[in-house]
Amino acid sequence: MAENEKVEQAAQAKKDKKSDKYAKPGFFARAAKWLKDMRSELKKVQWPSRKQTINNTGIVIACVAVVGVFIWLFDFVANTGIEFIISTFGG
Repeated sequence: MAENEKVEQAAQAKKDKKSDKYAKPGFFARAAKWLKDMRSELKKVQWPSRKQTINNTGIVIACVAVVGVFIWLFDFVANTGIEFIISTFGG
């Protein structure tokens, strides 16, 4: 009897593995679910207004300009200093 139970359990386990294989949704079902979830998440996003977008763009452009000026000044000072050192000690 114990051997019959083992055989039945093995057959049941094999049957369960087959049903698990088919339980996973296919590629297209998963892709459709992903698109649906993405669309619902995008509806939750609070998009900025036109005025906010223009304001933020202006701030970014101003910051880039300020950093550019600082980099240009540092480059100018460093270049002048190196040329002075080379002309003084380089011969």
